[in-house]
Amino acid sequence: MITQVSDSLYTQLIKTYGENLPSAESRSLDEIRKQAFERFKRVGFPTVKHEDWKYTNVQPLVSQHYELDAEPPLAEVDLDNAGIPKLDAYRIVLVDGKYHAGLSDDVAEVPGLSIMPIDQAFERLCFAKYFAQFADKTDNPFVALNTGAFTSGLFIEVGKNHQLTKPVHVIHVSAARQPVFNQVRNLYVMSAFSEAEIVESFITEDVAERNLNNLVTEIVVREQAKLQHYYLQTAASQSSYLNHTEVYQEKHSLYNNYNCTFPGPAFVRNNINVRLGDSEVESHLYGIALTAGNQFVDNHTIVDHLHPHCESYEWYKNITQDTSTAVFNGKIFVRTDAQKTNAFQQNNNMLIGEKSAVYTKPQLEIFADDVKCSHGCTIGQFDNDALFYLRARGISEEQARILLVHAFAFDVTSRFANATVREYVEHLVEAGL
Repeated sequence: MITQVSDSLYTQLIKTYGENLPSAESRSLDEIRKQAFERFKRVGFPTVKHEDWKYTNVQPLVSQHYELDAEPPLAEVDLDNAGIPKLDAYRIVLVDGKYHAGLSDDVAEVPGLSIMPIDQAFERLCFAKYFAQFADKTDNPFVALNTGAFTSGLFIEVGKNHQLTKPVHVIHVSAARQPVFNQVRNLYVMSAFSEAEIVESFITEDVAERNLNNLVTEIVVREQAKLQHYYLQTAASQSSYLNHTEVYQEKHSLYNNYNCTFPGPAFVRNNINVRLGDSEVESHLYGIALTAGNQFVDNHTIVDHLHPHCESYEWYKNITQDTSTAVFNGKIFVRTDAQKTNAFQQNNNMLIGEKSAVYTKPQLEIFADDVKCSHGCTIGQFDNDALFYLRARGISEEQARILLVHAFAFDVTSRFANATVREYVEHLVEAGL
């Protein structure tokens, strides 16, 4: 049971949605939302007494007052900071979670691609089949809250046998001129034999007020489908994020997640859960977190091997500066029937700031006996000998530090499938030092 110790935002939510949840125009969906909100009412917000939130104190965030459904200033949004140089992509813009047609590309004529606000997808068959079927089986109270009271979000479906020729670039903009709590729900469905890249960028308008964003994304990767999925977190300090990504994979599918956080947002909690729901499934999770100031970034991952002959590969790297904090908690489950599993997990950490902190906990829980699994973590600082070697050859200390950080991050960035995104991330690493 999660104890409720702060009631400011909790009380707002109960008063606002306790009796009148946002209408879904569907009895079955209304019932799902009602049950989810009741679960949230019972448990409330998590505290540090809960093991999964031991280092992640959300009470300073949820003890404040927010507008719950503020209208964003759509006409004044500036996307200059959201562009990825040389990336040719279909652009989709969400402003405080709400789809902005005027800033988004028209993809109606793109073969096999359907993109729409999530409230327009309620009647689609695949929405009814997959919504809340995976994420809501977790014990994350923010998922229950989101299911019960989400007000905006995005639906993406790639049709059977379609391979998109360009990535879909989803830009999340925080722009509200008053403190706001956004609840965004996304559902992405990759139909059988389809292929796509989805790049998600998070930015903040300079004039935006304090904002807390609770995002839940459910992803279904069907038989022999392939999805390359990027998170690029470059928002500003007035933005805080609670991101939950739930992935379900079917036979012979491939899902790759590239999760990058850079100096800016004050608080980031990423939950990425991948369920390998059939045999012959492959999944890769890569992460880079470069933190600065008093920033807090927490990455929690679960890779759940349910069936035999599956492979997962996970590698996260944290680089902490100043007084920032990075957390990594990765779990790999290998269930009884998941024989012939091949699973790898690694977390490496470089502390640049003398007062920065890293908390890391890689975990394996194996219930099968014919598997190949490994995990590990390292924590260290700059190699002074390597720094001296570079400076002795005429390289400035600043440039030498950049080179060493690039070398540290290279193991992860070199695995990015999109070369344009990889170059952009490498630039952000350099700019963030």
